[in-house]
Amino acid sequence: MERREFLQAAAGAIGGQAAFAQSGRKKPNFLVILGDDMGFSDARCYGGDVDTPNLDALAKNGLRFTQTYSTARCGPSRSCILTGQYAQQTACDVMTPGNIPHWNRFAPEHLKPLGYRAYHSGKWHIRFKALSGVGFDKSYALMDQDRFFTPRTHYLDDSPLPVVKPEENYYATIAIADHAVKTLREHQQSHNQSPFFHYLAFTSPHFPLHALQQDIDEYKDRFSEGWDVARQRHWERMKQMGLINCGLSKLDTGIWPAWNLPSEDLMTRIGPGEVTRAVPWNSLTAEQQKLQRTKMAIHAAMISRMDHEIGRVVDQLKAMDSLRDTVILFISDNGASAEQIIRGDMHDPAAPPGSGKTYLSLGPGWSSSSNSPFRLHKSWVHEGGISSPMIVHWPAGITAKNELRHNPCHFVDIVPTMLDLAGGKPNGVFPPDASPFAGKSFAPVFKKDNSVPRDWLYFHHNNNRAIRSGDLKAVSIGKDGPWELYDLKKDRCEQADLSEKQPEKTRELAGLWQSIEDGFIKTRQSAAPSTKPLMNPNAGSGKKKAKA
Repeated sequence: MERREFLQAAAGAIGGQAAFAQSGRKKPNFLVILGDDMGFSDARCYGGDVDTPNLDALAKNGLRFTQTYSTARCGPSRSCILTGQYAQQTACDVMTPGNIPHWNRFAPEHLKPLGYRAYHSGKWHIRFKALSGVGFDKSYALMDQDRFFTPRTHYLDDSPLPVVKPEENYYATIAIADHAVKTLREHQQSHNQSPFFHYLAFTSPHFPLHALQQDIDEYKDRFSEGWDVARQRHWERMKQMGLINCGLSKLDTGIWPAWNLPSEDLMTRIGPGEVTRAVPWNSLTAEQQKLQRTKMAIHAAMISRMDHEIGRVVDQLKAMDSLRDTVILFISDNGASAEQIIRGDMHDPAAPPGSGKTYLSLGPGWSSSSNSPFRLHKSWVHEGGISSPMIVHWPAGITAKNELRHNPCHFVDIVPTMLDLAGGKPNGVFPPDASPFAGKSFAPVFKKDNSVPRDWLYFHHNNNRAIRSGDLKAVSIGKDGPWELYDLKKDRCEQADLSEKQPEKTRELAGLWQSIEDGFIKTRQSAAPSTKPLMNPNAGSGKKKAKA
């Protein structure tokens, strides 16, 4: 793109700094909604089989991005969303080891000097306290990822709340939305002259598969055809929608999370209906097919309930007459999960599937379907692990409706984009020795697709490594795994490895990845540590925090 053309596109993004100052418009509100372990093609508007009418409505009246990237894991993704930096730069989530730099700043700290109020509802997974460490004005922080009905570890405005008892009829997805609606009402009553940033982080559909029975009943027998048919159907819909232009990846039957319980253990503790590999559906027994379609029904029920609660929050925005001026952004923290573990209150095979006494996980078969047409799952940095749906809805600033945007972007871009739309300076609150934002504003893309070029996008989780430069992506499984090379313009499903045909390009990208990695390590090691107050980094995430 010519420089003049790029500048015209940037100026055309309503709410960008220059345009914002000239227009005299109100500063937009921001509502960032985050799903948890939701696959790229779970939602209807991304080709899936789950009923998501509220997300579909936002997409129909806004934009759907096709190449938005996460970090492949819950904690690092939240770090990127809230800081505009890669997790390897800041180490502020509970999964990234290293020194937390003193210069690290979070979204509220960037927006509050511009007059914003900042609120948080839902999952946390950040080491700092939500109010005193990050700068939110109100927070409901759910730290317990093992119990949707009876959480033991959750905080209101940094103060611990009592353990929830079964008779209280608590369900995490509803409670998170309740707090968001209550907080927005209070904002309207006491701070309606100020714009707001609300970070709404659901735990759905992260394991364990816990859902309300009435929601599960809506999906009875819907998934009887199995994951092979579902993957094919997703792929065909997505091609028709223009979301993808690649083939359907093959099932990776020999790859699963190393920390999963052994097959024999799962079969003993859950029952003979469990399946631990992404094998063809027609190879399963009738008993296996019955349990597996039930698990997918629960996964779908969790997403549908989240969609319903998103609708309640949107209704509150309408009641406040704020929907037009609110930038709503929906994403998922990583791809669907192939993890199969049992923790929390363990698993009672006699209890109804999806109830609080059970502990079921989606597994690699249905995870492959939810991530279709891409390869692999959460924690891997192939496209299935890092590709996120992204819906952007903003009536006051986006004239396009029901359009796609193919511009690659990453969660590190969210804070710079909000700052751009709010009229703030990109690095205004950083101390002089801070690293500048790793992300960049994608606001110009609201007006024109492919108007924000990238030099590279970096990925590293659980020793899985990747670097994307232009349309080429080098990716490796494990610390010592060989580098693969893919042309994502033609082969986003990563089926045709070009590393042997283009060894020099493969080495070049691998070297670029290593230089970036070394720079991030040096940054963490050289910076003075942060002195902000910390949450207990292991609270509610199990003994092995890296497996949360």
